[in-house]
This record gives sequence, structure tokens and C-alpha cells, in this order.
Amino acid sequence: MTIVSYAGITRPGFLLAHPELPVLVYCKLQLNSISTIRIPSNEMKRTELVTRCQCSVAERTFASTSVGSSLSNTDNVRLGRKQRSSSSLYSRPSLLEMKKEKVANRAKVYEFLRGIGIVPDELDGLELPVTTEVMRERVDFLHKLGLTIEDINNYPLVLGCSVKKNMIPVLDYLGKLGVRKSTITEFLRRYPQVLHASVVVDLDPVVKYLQGMDIKPNDIPRVLERYPEILGFKLEGTMSTSVAYLVGIGVARREVGGLLTRYPEILGMRVGRVIKPFVEYLESLGIPRLAVARLIEKRPHILGFGLEDQVKPNVESLLEYNVRKSSIPFVVAQYPEIIGIELKEKLLGQQSLLHSVIDLGPEDFGRVVEKMPQVVSLSRIPIVKHVDFLKDCGFSLQQVRAMVVGCPQLLALNLDIMKHSFDYFQKEMERPFDDLVTFPAFFTYGLESTIKPRHKRVGKKGLKCSLSWLLNCSDEKFEQRMEYDTIDIEEMEMPSFDMNTLMERRSDDSASDDDDRDDEHI
Repeated sequence: MTIVSYAGITRPGFLLAHPELPVLVYCKLQLNSISTIRIPSNEMKRTELVTRCQCSVAERTFASTSVGSSLSNTDNVRLGRKQRSSSSLYSRPSLLEMKKEKVANRAKVYEFLRGIGIVPDELDGLELPVTTEVMRERVDFLHKLGLTIEDINNYPLVLGCSVKKNMIPVLDYLGKLGVRKSTITEFLRRYPQVLHASVVVDLDPVVKYLQGMDIKPNDIPRVLERYPEILGFKLEGTMSTSVAYLVGIGVARREVGGLLTRYPEILGMRVGRVIKPFVEYLESLGIPRLAVARLIEKRPHILGFGLEDQVKPNVESLLEYNVRKSSIPFVVAQYPEIIGIELKEKLLGQQSLLHSVIDLGPEDFGRVVEKMPQVVSLSRIPIVKHVDFLKDCGFSLQQVRAMVVGCPQLLALNLDIMKHSFDYFQKEMERPFDDLVTFPAFFTYGLESTIKPRHKRVGKKGLKCSLSWLLNCSDEKFEQRMEYDTIDIEEMEMPSFDMNTLMERRSDDSASDDDDRDDEHI
């Protein structure tokens, strides 16, 4: 007879049996019919539960005849179950194996990059494709955009951009804005970081800010093409402060959109380091702050001139070539580009040219630059042609020199217009040549709009006057002069630059008009 001891924790309707607990063996195992044992009927169900439990455990090979064999068999069964389970599912590599595999894949990618001439040293720590096939796809896509191996080496981090997740969404967005495909290569060369950007988080807010600055939607792509770096700026940083400062010194708010369209680089300029020192230096030359604001409206690119390496040295060069200090503000106001070009060589070249053509001395050269600073940018051919024209008209070399010093614009006017004006002067006005030597600005006035009608009115009235009295005044002033019976005092003011006109508020189209007038003289 075998007596098996069970320890149990009884819960309502449940008995937890532990067959592993100690077993008392008194004799050989004999299987007897349960019916030989008298068990009260109310205990029958509990006995059946224990028996079923024992049979169930036995079927799972947990039953044993000794304590040691029970424990060892149990462990073996559990291990066997684990082994069967692991062999039936996907076998995951260990962390060490995964790390080794990652290092091996990265080495293959680096080897591929070196093989095509890309230096991968800066890519350490950057998430890269695990296969050379994916990396090849990225490189090929960048090549299709026009970027060379040299371009990629200049910014190798671009290889961390996914074609589908990064590059294509950004390029699609730029295309929808209107950025031309022909400019995209240069765009990416200047600002490859755009390929890392999020359209929603990074790019779209900048575009909306530009629109808020009154930049027209059609001008947005041109602004981005000219200055792609703008897409990396923070809205609350340099962009907002630079615009606020310019408005503060007098730049008209309605001019900001056009100003930024023509020179968006302003949005990347620091006020304290660039804009403010530039403005204050021009003020120190004698240009009023409001006049500086008007200059920036007309020529915003002057803010890009280096103060220490361009502007100040150029002012010194002007003084060196006999431009009077008192005239410097007028020179800069007339031709702002003069403080940003390679000036010293131009001054030397033009002085030598005018000396060889009309025997112009150093002092007179200074007067010429004061009256028309654009002369430093004139080429040799038009200067020689205009001098030859005046000589052909009958003026002596000395007279030509006096006329050029008095009105340097003669060297840049349209020759056909000058010929028509001279023919009218010679045939209809019947005046001596000396009148033109005294007032060479005659050639700068419109023949049909000014010279002819005024000459006829003065002739009808029977007045004798100089060319300066006839022409050097506004239409309103001329009407007042027509009320004179006699001319007691000759008004001989030569046309000159008036700083006050620069500070006047301009009409919407005046900026482009000023640009056109300036270009006519160069």
C-alpha cells in the first residue's frame, strides 16, 4: 500500500496539489480498486479531484517514485519545453551580434563611399542606410539634382537624408512655390541643409513670414533663389530685428516688401554688428539719417558693403584723389555704389584716362568726381567718343576740358540726342559757342520738352538771357520769369545734387525711375 501525501491550499471550490512534496513509501506500488476503500460519500468528490490531478500530472511525466527523480525530471521537462519553444519561433540574435552586424554594414557603406571619392569621416554618429544599395540610391539621386562629388564632400551630412522621407517632400514644396528647376542645383549648393528640413515645421513658417513682410507671392521663389539660406533662420531672431531697425531709422513700411525682394540678405544681417554701424558711419560723413534710409530704400544692397574693408578705405581713396571732405556726403548720396567697389584702381585709371584725353589735372579730376561720381565706372570708349564729338563741333581742347569740368555728364549722354540739341542751338538759337562753354548742362535738357518751347517764348517776349537763366529752373519758376519785363539779375545757378530731394517721400514708382535714371549715365 502506498500513501501519497499532498499539501494543498484550499480556496472555495479549488484544491492546489503539489506532487513534488515528500512521499512516504511503505511498500511496492500496487494498483487497487478504489472501491476497497471505504470513503464517505461526502468525501468522494474531493478524492476524485485528487485522483484526477494525479493522473493529469502523470500524463505530463511529472509523477515520480522518488524525490530526487521527481525534481530532476521536472527540470528536464521544463528545459525541454524551452528548447522546443525556441526552435519553433524566430531566433533573435544577441545584442553583441547585432552590434557586430551593424559595424560590418557601416564598414561596407564607408568602403563604397570611399570608392566613389566621398570622404565619410564626418558621418560617424549619423544614421546611415544599412546597405550599400540604399546609399547608392541616395548618391545617384543627388547626382540627378546636379550635385557633384565635390559638392557632397562640402556637406557630407546630406547623405543622412532619406530620398523618400526628406529630399522628395522638400523638393516638391520648393517646386510648388515656384522655385525654378534650373536654379535648384545652385540652391542646394548654397544651402544643402534644406534637405534636412521639415516642410511643416521649418519651411512653411518662413514663407508665411515673408508674405507677411509684403513680399508678393510671385516674388517669393525669386527671393528664395537669391538667398536660400533664409529658410534656416528663426522668425523671432535676426529677421524680425533687422526689419524693425530699418523702419526705426525711417525706411517707409510700405517699402519693406520691395526692399527685401531686391536684397533679402538683409534678413540675415545682425543689427548690432552690421546694419547699425553702417548707418552710423554714413551719418558721421554728413548724410542725415533720413537720407540714409532713402538710400537703403533705393539701393538696399549697400548694406552688404563691408564697413572696414570696403567703405572706409574707399572714402579715404576719394579724399586722396582730391575729392573735398565737404563733398563726400553728396558723392555717396549720388552714387552709393562708390563705397563698395574696387575704387582705388578705378580712380587711378580714370584720372590717367582723362589726363591723356583732355589734359585734365588732379584738382579738376576731383571736381569731376564730385559732380558726377559715376565717372569712375565709365569705360574708355564712350569717354573718347564724347570728347571727339565736342571737338568735331568746333570746341578747342581747352574748351572741352572746361565743359567736362563744368558738366561731367557730357561724357555719358546719348550722342544722338546731343547732336540734335547742338544742331538746334547752332541753327535756331543763333548763340555763340561760348554760351555752351559757360553752360554745358544745356545738353542735359530735353530738346522738345524744354529747350524749344522756352526759347520760343523768350523770343516772343523779346528777352535776352543766358542759357542758365533760360533752362536752369523748374517750369513753375520759368513761368514767374516770363512775367519779368527786364532781367536785372542773372540767375546763374548750376545744376547740383540737393540732399533735401533725397529725403523727400517718393511715389510708388519712384524707386524704379531712379534706377533707370542712374543707369542712363553709366
